[in-house]
Amino acid sequence: MPTIKKTTKTKTEKPETKTPAETVEPAEKNSPAATSVSKPLKQGRRKLVKESQAHEDDTGSTDVQIALLTGKINDLAKHLKDHPKDHDSRQGLLKMVGRRRRLMNFLRNGDENKYQALVSELKLRK
Repeated sequence: MPTIKKTTKTKTEKPETKTPAETVEPAEKNSPAATSVSKPLKQGRRKLVKESQAHEDDTGSTDVQIALLTGKINDLAKHLKDHPKDHDSRQGLLKMVGRRRRLMNFLRNGDENKYQALVSELKLRK
């Protein structure tokens, strides 16, 4: 009688499967998904900085900070007119208004003429 070789089953490894999160390619630097700020908002930000800066490299002076905060405050105020129950955004708006007020007080105490010019330029007082 012929001998029958007993074969053992070997475990076959399953091919590695990637989860959907792993298969997604990272966003390129220039793609819209890579930037959190939309292009029109960036354009408006650059415009505000250009109008408020004292010299070419000035991006963080009190004037520029106040102008940027004013732009964000105006955008958020428009949003809250459409969405009056958005309390989280309202709290963010109040924090921004408080920060702008403190910066304005700092500017007024340092240079009254610069303060008056900024108020009239940004149309903050009626």
